[in-house]
Amino acid sequence: MQIPTKGVPREAILSSLEQARAHDVPWRDGKLYAYVFDGGREIEEIGKHAYMAYLSENGLDPTTFKSLLTFENDLVDMARRHLGGDEKVVGNFTSGGTESIILACKTAREAFRAKHPGVRPQIVVPATAHSAFHKAAYYLDVDIVSTDVDPETFRAVPAAMKAAITDRTMLIVASACSYAHGVVDPVREIAAIALERGILCHVDGCMGGFLLPYFRRLGQPVEEFDFRVPGVTSMSMDFHKYGLCPKGASVVLYRDERLRQHQIFACADWSGYTMINNTIQSSKSGGPMAAAWAVLQFVGDEGYLEFAKGLMRARDEIVAGIAKIEGLRVMGKPEMSLVAFTSDELSVFAIADEMKARGFHVQAQLRHGVSKENIHVSIQPSNVKWSGELLAALAASVAAVRAAGGGPKPPVEMGALLAQQIQADTTGEGLNNLIAMLGGGGGETPAAMAELNALINELPPRARERLLVAFVGQMFTPKNR
Repeated sequence: MQIPTKGVPREAILSSLEQARAHDVPWRDGKLYAYVFDGGREIEEIGKHAYMAYLSENGLDPTTFKSLLTFENDLVDMARRHLGGDEKVVGNFTSGGTESIILACKTAREAFRAKHPGVRPQIVVPATAHSAFHKAAYYLDVDIVSTDVDPETFRAVPAAMKAAITDRTMLIVASACSYAHGVVDPVREIAAIALERGILCHVDGCMGGFLLPYFRRLGQPVEEFDFRVPGVTSMSMDFHKYGLCPKGASVVLYRDERLRQHQIFACADWSGYTMINNTIQSSKSGGPMAAAWAVLQFVGDEGYLEFAKGLMRARDEIVAGIAKIEGLRVMGKPEMSLVAFTSDELSVFAIADEMKARGFHVQAQLRHGVSKENIHVSIQPSNVKWSGELLAALAASVAAVRAAGGGPKPPVEMGALLAQQIQADTTGEGLNNLIAMLGGGGGETPAAMAELNALINELPPRARERLLVAFVGQMFTPKNR
């Protein structure tokens, strides 16, 4: 597509924008259990209004746009109070959980290097820690060590993490909660190990940090996971999940300014303006920050507590309903409004396809370590009204898969053979042919994903990654039009 020779009329552009949505999942109907956290039209409108009002303001220079400095400090203050921090806790607004996590890891790396020059650092994480930590290790060129989790609860095992610590360990990580299963790691025990060994401890509260305090206030037993716990030195928390703010809106927090100093980047060694960046981005729209500030003011503490009541109710209804469906079982004991469930006799990938055919969009998760392949639902406010219908559709989907023979079950040797072919392909031509054979050529994905997911599920992680990198590369290749 070329830049048009003459400008396109406004009405035609707006029409094209709406037409482009034709194949998007209609998330406002409340049947998408991932990606979007929808608090309703009023919240969406106040967020959009604030976003657009500050779209052109640039967060690069807080001395020019003092409004953004005020918003950021207010958001950090709200976050640190919410997470048990005192007046010494500092932080910054970021574009999302991944940026918050990368910054926390960068901070830990610089702090480690200051004490251990020339030593290659490592991060110790439980196997359920978010993949953003692996991304951070890749970007920052540090090692990552993944430790086993409990096969029943899917919580981190402190003893395994302690055993993995070496003189190169710069950071250990706990999740509150982990994404895949919605459970909270034993933060107090993990942080105590960090304190004993004199290393930093990050708690990833991107998913649960905002909502879990409300669940505690509603009577659910939630172990302490925040700055109230000695040894916790940094935290991340997203506003664009259960804070219901427009993306991207997150925050990274540190126990004190001395630690946060390692996050900030400054460069005076060039001919232009002296660059000082709190976050990875330099120029950045003030829209997300203003929108987060506005939504938090609009909903308020009592409003979020009401949302939390509905989410707890929906989670409990869904967990109880899954337990009544023959052939399904919930994995672990979900402490958040995130639920993972699996089957020991039917293909969960086929069940996910059947759910999609019935209008409900759920996430299929591949097997990894002690975590069997499963279906994941992130329950958010617009999902709450559909819990009964979701369970009815799930029961019908299970019956349909059972009647059809249980779904695809590729032999294990097929996965091993395919992995060898993927690793041996040095030109990429074989990968492209494989993708076309699997129905993903031309940047398209198959309408039914069960066969493809079942096959990928048999691959080891590195082979999966190589195949998916090639697949995504094809998706994001411009086509002539």
